[in-house]
Amino acid sequence: MGFLFAPRKDHKGWSTPSEAARLYFLLVLFGTAIWAWPLTQGRILLWLGLIVFVATPLLTVGWWLISLVSQRFESRVLVDSLNRIDRSKKESIHSFRKP
Repeated sequence: MGFLFAPRKDHKGWSTPSEAARLYFLLVLFGTAIWAWPLTQGRILLWLGLIVFVATPLLTVGWWLISLVSQRFESRVLVDSLNRIDRSKKESIHSFRKP
């Protein structure tokens, strides 16, 4: 649960969506696209419009619910290499300050 719902911090320290929010985005878009294709009878512009029209409220409500669950988890870094970069920056700062 922590892996999916923990908010992610990027290299600047800004919060980015959790893994659950990212997976939800893909599921909603693909699910809506598959559902809308037969309804629009293959008309591309109508299909794209229906995807946007239906996916927007689904994403809004779903992301809001995911954010409520995510509040219980501590933030994690977006990728592990950010931990290595932060440590190396701290080490270089400390080594620079030493006489």
